[in-house]
Amino acid sequence: MAGKQTPATTLLTKQGIAHTVHAYQHDPKAESYGLEAVDALGLDASRVFKTLVADVDGKLTVGVVPVTGQLNLKALAAAVGGKRAAMADPAAAQRATGYVLGGISPLGHRSRLPVVIDVSAKDAGTTIYCSAGRRGLEVELAPEDLIAVTSATVAPIAG
Repeated sequence: MAGKQTPATTLLTKQGIAHTVHAYQHDPKAESYGLEAVDALGLDASRVFKTLVADVDGKLTVGVVPVTGQLNLKALAAAVGGKRAAMADPAAAQRATGYVLGGISPLGHRSRLPVVIDVSAKDAGTTIYCSAGRRGLEVELAPEDLIAVTSATVAPIAG
């Protein structure tokens, strides 16, 4: 797996969680990193999830939703007992996670952040895909494992 190690994949390996890393050639002109992964890897879009960082009442919170959907900020705030949510400042998201935009993974953050995964992940199949921590790198794993390793809350947060 040379060249494919990231904090996310290192965490999964250390925890003994079964996963597969899928690399593809990232196009810097791509407008949607998630849909780029779907096309490049020939995946079912309902099984590919994007990681978004929001500010909920002053605390950064991670939302994981299908690449074809949107993050419902009001639902995200409610899921963590907050009142207001807005998309996080990109620089703050990158600092807190240790990843660049388009490569933010729900796993292996520099700072421990609350994670909320959309309920649709449980119905997406035996495995789902999310960023492995780098543009052009996806990790495939069981939704239950992603939920467990991130200590995630599962809630309807996709709009």
